[in-house]
Amino acid sequence: MPKPRHFAVIGAGIAGIGCARTLVQAGHTVTVFEKNWRPGGRMATRRSPFGGFDHGAQYFTVRDSRFALALQTVPDLCKPWSANAVRVLDEHGRTVAAGLPTQEPHWVATPGMNDLPQQWAKPLLTAGSVRTQTRVTRLERTGGTSGGWRMHTVGPDTDGQHERTSFSGFDAVILAIPAWQARELLENSELATDWVQQIDKVEVAPCWTLMVAFPQAMQPGLGALGPQWNAARSTHHRIAWLSRESSKPGRSPVERWTVQASAQWSQEHLQDDPGRVQAKLQKAFAEVTGIRAEPAHVDVHRWMFAKTLRPLGPSHLWDSSSGLGVCGDWCLGHRVEAGFISGLEMALAAA
Repeated sequence: MPKPRHFAVIGAGIAGIGCARTLVQAGHTVTVFEKNWRPGGRMATRRSPFGGFDHGAQYFTVRDSRFALALQTVPDLCKPWSANAVRVLDEHGRTVAAGLPTQEPHWVATPGMNDLPQQWAKPLLTAGSVRTQTRVTRLERTGGTSGGWRMHTVGPDTDGQHERTSFSGFDAVILAIPAWQARELLENSELATDWVQQIDKVEVAPCWTLMVAFPQAMQPGLGALGPQWNAARSTHHRIAWLSRESSKPGRSPVERWTVQASAQWSQEHLQDDPGRVQAKLQKAFAEVTGIRAEPAHVDVHRWMFAKTLRPLGPSHLWDSSSGLGVCGDWCLGHRVEAGFISGLEMALAAA
């Protein structure tokens, strides 16, 4: 049986948590470093006074039996969503196709998408094995090529000063972060130049996301607000996806919509002022849905790395001689399951 080792996993999205939990199950010690304040990555839920918005991954599908088995460890957490009859709309919001029989079942975590990675991360969090608000800036080998690893990190801003700390004593390091961030960290650390060249070929598009709430739709006598469908893909030049959040199981009944911009439009407006982006997406939302009422709540979020256009190919990269690995959904695609499988196969190779 392999000797237990101490792994550093950088990134607490679905790939990082999937990798970490598998390594712990194999008997290893794991410390997870996450730059945000909680695990989840794009399995994210934005809270509001009117209910949550799944402003990252909207749902997931299940094709791999290993993913299905992992979901059985959190029984009753994930529910089927009736939006598996997703509509396809043209530029003017007219239905082109609906209820396609070949569509897979759509699943969501309850009460928000973030609850799935949060539940999987719970044992790690309880054990104090997750360091949130800690961004790794550089990796360093200690004791030469046969030694361990040291993490140089930047912590939360305290009184105008970012806490700079280093952590050492790791036998191996796994990067479970977006492709561009993995490339940057490897380059800054002067490591794996051949991997940097491979990652250079990966293409991942950004995504602007709009979130709107209409509590006035619940007032007596007003009836349903907007279209009768709950989710749609759109060919509108600004919008790729729309969903009625309140139609998902376990959610607040307040009328809420999440709108995800197209990859091309998001790229073209990547550096735009959020207020300008919000106005443009609200206008497009009204054009597609016919909902022209003023929302009581509106917010936008920019995902710098959202949809993989050109994946790496292999599920992960691993160098057993140095104890360095890379994984993430972008290795295989952009689906939630792709992230989980990448992290799982990374852990199985390293364990």
